[in-house]
Amino acid sequence: MNFTRWSARLPGTQRRAAARAERMERADRAAAPQPVPAAAGSVPAARAETTPAAPPGPDDPVPSLAGLSVHDILGQVPALAVVVYGPDHRLAYVNDAYATLFGPRTPGTPAREALPELTELGLLPLMDQVLRSGRPRTVKSRRVKAEARTPGAAADTPTATEPDTRHGYYTFTCSPIEVGPHDATQPGVLVFAADVTDQVEAAERLRASERRQREAAVTLQRSLLPQELEQPDDLRVAATYQPGGKDTAVGGDWYDVITLGAGRTALVIGDVMGRGVRAAAVMGQLRTAVRAYARLDLPPHEVLQLLDGLATEIDATQIATCVYAVHDPNEGRLVYASAGHLPILVRDPDGTVRRAAEPTGPPLGTGGWVHTSGTVPLGPGSSAVLYTDGLVERRNEDIYEGVEALERAFAGATGSPQVMCDRLMRALGVTDEHDDDVAMLVLQHPARTGHDAELFHNAALELLGGVEAAPRARAFASGVLVSWRFPTELRDLGVLAASELVANSLQHGTPPMRLRLRRTDRRLIIEVTDGDDHLPRRRRAEPADEAGRGISIIATIASSWGSRRTPGGGKAVWCEFALPAGHT
Repeated sequence: MNFTRWSARLPGTQRRAAARAERMERADRAAAPQPVPAAAGSVPAARAETTPAAPPGPDDPVPSLAGLSVHDILGQVPALAVVVYGPDHRLAYVNDAYATLFGPRTPGTPAREALPELTELGLLPLMDQVLRSGRPRTVKSRRVKAEARTPGAAADTPTATEPDTRHGYYTFTCSPIEVGPHDATQPGVLVFAADVTDQVEAAERLRASERRQREAAVTLQRSLLPQELEQPDDLRVAATYQPGGKDTAVGGDWYDVITLGAGRTALVIGDVMGRGVRAAAVMGQLRTAVRAYARLDLPPHEVLQLLDGLATEIDATQIATCVYAVHDPNEGRLVYASAGHLPILVRDPDGTVRRAAEPTGPPLGTGGWVHTSGTVPLGPGSSAVLYTDGLVERRNEDIYEGVEALERAFAGATGSPQVMCDRLMRALGVTDEHDDDVAMLVLQHPARTGHDAELFHNAALELLGGVEAAPRARAFASGVLVSWRFPTELRDLGVLAASELVANSLQHGTPPMRLRLRRTDRRLIIEVTDGDDHLPRRRRAEPADEAGRGISIIATIASSWGSRRTPGGGKAVWCEFALPAGHT
């Protein structure tokens, strides 16, 4: 065999040769006679006597591998090595490492019979390619199951009858060689297998660790999102969240649905820029702050103003986009404010999809900007979708091309909000391999018909005149509640609440004034609006006080109550009563 061309290029040959040279050098130093301490008065040895031999120079002869046999080169290699020749890959040689792992082999036998383990690994076709092309081929990390034996052990020895079954991973390299004497060489293949079990197992442990970390990260992210969406009376709402990529970095996408009372609902979606625990922490704080500010029942742009200042205080290096919208079923529209977020899409009952106006302010955390509110119609039969950029943004594509694709998909999406979420995700190509987080919120304002429509009613009365408006309001409320077939106790409480709210408005408010009654399938809502923007507050009335008890009475008899400023100036004061179970 002629190994002069490739033996020095075997994988790891130079590294192992250097290691062996270092070991031999240490052994030589250990075996060298130690210097004997000089006796007193003796003369020290000359320096030249202890000087080591000079390293070989450039003119010294270079060692040759031509005289080495295959056993000299491959016999001491710890990796597996097999040499085959001819078109049927007859076995020429296996080294000790291979024989230890798989047992001895008979030279001259075709590889299909002599090396069944290579057949199981699918290496024979690869060896055919090497013979035809004359180029090496490599397969990585093949799992090998072998019964390690002592080389030369007989079949009836304990070592052969009770083999040690081992599992490992090897990288196989098949290289073309020439086998035989120089005057009669045959094309052959050297199969060289390096043990990569430690690397594969370490990589698997790393993947398992990353998988656990990602699961923990996703759990953290989902724990910061609403565990269950609030379901308003007048809207059907569903949301979905899809974590992006396979890394352990959590994102900052969030959404929320907040019932404000009096049938109104706040809908929020936002995205903290960047990824990681810090982005998720900022997201969690912003979401909590939104819920707190929503309880103040402020206009959307004022909520974003407060969030903007808070985001700057939390982390001046983090910015976030956000849309805050409020739906009022009495007005049939969404009032919203946007901080650099993508536009809300609204689909009318006829299937036409419209975009809300462009963002009305920069992202949260930039500071120094006055946001404004906009409106978009959302009447019965309409739907809307709020989303983060992960749904529509793609590499090498303008983001508004993705928004247009979402518009087309939204125009044809039907079914419940949850079904629409799933269809939009599929239509936009969002899978488990998607590289960005996606949050989406779909809401529908259903058009109610038949028996369902009987459960939703509105009635309103303009309060004209002075104190004589109070008895008219009581008579109006009583007649409406009777027509809605409420139980006597609830009807009496409703009339009392309407009377107190109207009296409070007549005493402290200014025209125009209106009494509005609304019923849903779950509650009765009574609301009075007037032109004064001073919000009432509950206070403790002293025994001698003639006023100050109206709001306390409302708070005592109603399930909940509240007040807010109206966009055109003025205020609205409302209260709610939960309907008895089973009342329709």
